Amino acid sequence: MTIDATAISAASPGRVPVYRVIVAAAIGNALEWFDFLIYGYFAVTIAQLFFPTGNPTLSLLITLATFGLSYLVRPLGAIVIGAYTDRFGRKAGLTSSILLMMLGTTIMAVMPTYASIGLAAPILVLLARLLQGFSVGGEFGSATAFLVEHTKTRKGFLASWQWASQGLTALVASAFGVVLTGALSHDQLMAWGWRVPFFFGLLIGPIGLYIRRRMAETPEFAAVEPTRTPVRDLLRQHPGSVLLALGASIISNSSNYLILYIPTYAVKQLGLPQATGFTATLVGAIILGGVAPFAGHWSDRVGRSRIMLGMAVLFLVTSYPIFYVMVAYPSLATAIFAAGWLSLVKACYSGVLPALMSELFPTETRGLGMSLSYSLSVTIFGGFAPFVATWLIAVTGDSLAPSFYLMATALLSIVALIVIRRRTGL
Repeated sequence: MTIDATAISAASPGRVPVYRVIVAAAIGNALEWFDFLIYGYFAVTIAQLFFPTGNPTLSLLITLATFGLSYLVRPLGAIVIGAYTDRFGRKAGLTSSILLMMLGTTIMAVMPTYASIGLAAPILVLLARLLQGFSVGGEFGSATAFLVEHTKTRKGFLASWQWASQGLTALVASAFGVVLTGALSHDQLMAWGWRVPFFFGLLIGPIGLYIRRRMAETPEFAAVEPTRTPVRDLLRQHPGSVLLALGASIISNSSNYLILYIPTYAVKQLGLPQATGFTATLVGAIILGGVAPFAGHWSDRVGRSRIMLGMAVLFLVTSYPIFYVMVAYPSLATAIFAAGWLSLVKACYSGVLPALMSELFPTETRGLGMSLSYSLSVTIFGGFAPFVATWLIAVTGDSLAPSFYLMATALLSIVALIVIRRRTGL
């Protein structure tokens, strides 16, 4: 592969300001996650418009299952886009992923409902989710590799913007939820209001595409010989790293999607207005976006696994009390407290996670290694978390059931982190 010498020079750590590196990776990442969050936040509305069954619980389960099905193609997207990133560069992978995401967003924005086109509507919803799942599958590894490969000493801080940008995305998505559910009537929300955030994502998508097309390649990638068979090389040479990276990301993913589930939980289990759940996640998003960079900076000074182990233990011991308080005292205050606490612990954990994962893989297979391990973790433990939570509550009749899922996934990540600490000292 031939790389422009001017681009290499411009990409050198001494020539590129840190903020430009962060903006180039973070804006595309934020835009790509926006559509995923909006679908989750408006799951109750989408269930009525595209999956009407006459049974509200069944409609919601089908909607959340469709949300989860998009994660089944994430490992495929991780393999294809991740390998492409390790073969042709971080810029190429990031540009490809955002183009696919824009196509999926377009489908969601303009698609007629079930009442207009019948079964074609839920089929097109599924197609849009699959396109977006495929594109995001390669996004995590490509964006994180781009961030960490621009620095030698501040990998934790730069990589933390992977999650800080998602916090900012959740802030915008939650703001749409609060404003739309508070300002519009139920009929207006059902008729057109739910489409507004999808059109917003569609309109600003080209900005991210423009920025990514103007990025220079990372100096670290430019200095190595790209692998011709990155998938085979990764699985043959680094199977343990893939497994450990997957394990470390489990609690990050399960907590992320259960926080996303709070607006639905507030309506269905607590009997609160829909705006309450959005307000709670809005506060959580502010915390996630603001705290993650500090956690990443902190990890550059004291190490990665020490911080993450502490946060994983907090998830283990506080998940049940958090859900108990929400159920015992359902209100806006307790919903905000729950979302805020879970987001704070998650910010301290996830703000460190990308740097830890990047250090488990060499440059030649870093994009694929991170994308594949993270996507497998999301598929198994993240994307179906809202569905599992809804199903557990329906089967057990216990509104606290989601807390047990959080506790179990925290234990799995604790085991992985202990092994990582002993093997690598990170």
